[in-house]
Amino acid sequence: MTQRAETDGDGAEPLGRAVIDAGAELDPVHPVEPPVLPRPRGLSATEVAERIARGDVNDVPVRSSRSTADIVRGNVFTRFNAIIGVLWVTMFFVAPFQDTLFGFVILANTGIGIVQELRAKKTLDGLALIGEARPTVRRDGAAAEVSTSEIVLGDLIELGPGDKVVVDGEVAESDSLEIDESLLTGEADPVLKQRGDKVMSGSFVVAGGGAFTATKVGREAYAAQLAEEASRFTLVHSELRSGISTILKYVTWMMIPTAIGLVISQLVVKGDNVKDAIARTVGGIVPMIPEGLVLLTSVAFAIGVIRLGRKQCLVQELPAIEGLARVNVVCLDKTGTLTEGGMDVTGLRTLDGADEAYVRKVLGALGESDPRPNASLQAIIEAYPDSDEWRCTRSLPFSSARKYSGAAFSEGDGQSSTWLLGAPDVLLPDDDPVLAETDRLNEQGLRVLLLARAVKELDAPDVAAGVLPAALVVLEQRLRPDAADTLTYFADQDVAAKVISGDNAVSVSAVAGKLGLPGAKDTVDARRLPAERDAMAAELDANAVFGRVTPQQKRDMVGALQSRGHTVAMTGDGVNDVLALKDADIGVSMGSGSEATKAVAQIVLLNNSFAALPSVVAEGRRVIGNITRVATLFLTKTVYSVLLAILVVCWQVEYPFLPRHLTLLSTLTIGVPAFFLALAPNKERARPHFVRRVMRYAIPGGIVAAVATFATYLLARSHYSGPGALEAETSAATLTLFLVAMWVLAIIARPYTWWRLGLVLAMGLCFLIVLVVPWLQNFFALKLVGTTMPWTAVGIAVVASVVLEFAWRWVDRRFPA
Repeated sequence: MTQRAETDGDGAEPLGRAVIDAGAELDPVHPVEPPVLPRPRGLSATEVAERIARGDVNDVPVRSSRSTADIVRGNVFTRFNAIIGVLWVTMFFVAPFQDTLFGFVILANTGIGIVQELRAKKTLDGLALIGEARPTVRRDGAAAEVSTSEIVLGDLIELGPGDKVVVDGEVAESDSLEIDESLLTGEADPVLKQRGDKVMSGSFVVAGGGAFTATKVGREAYAAQLAEEASRFTLVHSELRSGISTILKYVTWMMIPTAIGLVISQLVVKGDNVKDAIARTVGGIVPMIPEGLVLLTSVAFAIGVIRLGRKQCLVQELPAIEGLARVNVVCLDKTGTLTEGGMDVTGLRTLDGADEAYVRKVLGALGESDPRPNASLQAIIEAYPDSDEWRCTRSLPFSSARKYSGAAFSEGDGQSSTWLLGAPDVLLPDDDPVLAETDRLNEQGLRVLLLARAVKELDAPDVAAGVLPAALVVLEQRLRPDAADTLTYFADQDVAAKVISGDNAVSVSAVAGKLGLPGAKDTVDARRLPAERDAMAAELDANAVFGRVTPQQKRDMVGALQSRGHTVAMTGDGVNDVLALKDADIGVSMGSGSEATKAVAQIVLLNNSFAALPSVVAEGRRVIGNITRVATLFLTKTVYSVLLAILVVCWQVEYPFLPRHLTLLSTLTIGVPAFFLALAPNKERARPHFVRRVMRYAIPGGIVAAVATFATYLLARSHYSGPGALEAETSAATLTLFLVAMWVLAIIARPYTWWRLGLVLAMGLCFLIVLVVPWLQNFFALKLVGTTMPWTAVGIAVVASVVLEFAWRWVDRRFPA
């Protein structure tokens, strides 16, 4: 066959089908020998070197993560770090060393955040390099894969089904080249490209093949800039982070007037001791700032990236970890997701007396006619090698929309024929008896293709009309060994799985049944689905398996599910999945999938393991659930700090705490426990309304803690007198606040495990050590005097804890999340 011609002596290659497609009329009986024109050789090594020297290189940085400078800047230069930095410097001039400890804690927090995010960056960049698109470029007549950053102006870039157009260019070769530009224009219909047509970066090939010459590279390609922005690693656009930003905005508004009032009141009360007034003012302002909340959120996300990276899971957008945890419907493409990419031919059944030897020759020629075969055709190529006796004169590449491919041949004996290979229920009328045999095979989970002889020209719009069936090709798909366990996991987690496939509905049903998917027997043929969104959504809610789904229908199905309030994840690996992947809340692509699917997906499973999805869900649930827990701890502290400051201003008394007291309390009741709680396993299903769920606990918790602490402080002021009275009053108030804060921690840590219980007890033991070790008493200025007031402080804390229990239970009933 001349379809895959070798290079001749002078290096030129016949253009073949590309020239014929350009318009040569062929006589079906006496085919005309196509003219042989030199095939473009691409740039020479010298020309490439010249363009690199001129800077005509595709140098747009494709980054999977923030730069090192951005990470350092983002962790160091924050609003609250600036506030704390000013207060820290102030304390160096007016207070002892132990009152400056809060500043060192912030330095440690910032350092931890930078280190963890740099580790995540290293993981992401390494995985992104593995999953990077490597287009095929023809130089000096030879094709080779290069990095996108190595493409130069004028390069000849080859294209095939699923390939992404990485730079702007002009078509140089076209072999029924169909390009989907929907990601740029919003138009869903593929565009047939001929020589001289423009192609834009960001589009992708859905059928056919060809090559184009790069006319715009680097930042000149506007669509490439859009693609870079869209795929850039980001920490924003998640409910978790936007919720925290909202909370911090309100905290700032509360903090400023409260801090001003506290400064004025302390200067008035302590007019004779300005340094002590400043120290106690700072002691009141610092705990209002939930500085560790942002840090722990970043650390939790970063560690999630590192953990998933070890499972060869590339998170292209960080909020995808959170997003997948919120998913309640996952749409699965059968081929490449539930089944492995490869297939095996298990049978050939001739029809209407067709000669099997002749059919095998046809199949071999069809396999040779497609330079980029899909999985089905690759199995046929392996089973029926080409005999090189026939010459392909025209080809029709496979398209997910039409469900078949085809080719016209000049046979060795001078005869010509046109053949189609595709879905039997698409090529044949509904009442054809061959479909009964097809259904029987499909019910066994086998995939069946029909080989049929066309009676019309291959380029006729209705080429599939009136075809003559010749044989059924039976293919067996390889089920992924981990698919059944993954589907079981989703069922256990109340995540509905919907199998959406372009294959025959009966075959899809059989595969889903083998994997134990509930509702597999009630498969729906998507050709009978209503187009109206509400009606389609009702069908989707009622059923789990759908066959004969077109690419546009996949997109419509995702939209219909979202219209019912579902958070939808879509998995896929082929170009027919791109539109649905883009519109889904979370797109998941296989690493072996097309470049187009990997470009639009938020998560890429580089090892092609569907079993990695539960890990992503679990990681997201860990992050969301744990950050909700620790946010309650931090914001309870903010609420009681603001309220204590207000009470102090209203009563015109000295602020009861120095910075060292609140540093100790924050470390034992929030800082250390929050770090462990934020990274602990958590399988709790993610729920919406993060801000409301956190504040409904933080506000009553903070109010109870502040009122109990201030009551103890006022009682202590009336109980103690003389030198050292203020220190004794502070110690009693600190004891009450610590016990109430510990009870908040004890509630947040539920349900208890051995390590959670141990964590709470360990924090209590640390505080007890501070109270009984003399040098720690002096260091933190904590010394309980007498027995009456300390036990009164304990009693008030017990009452407050009981009130807190009832308050949170009432909130649960009155304001359910």
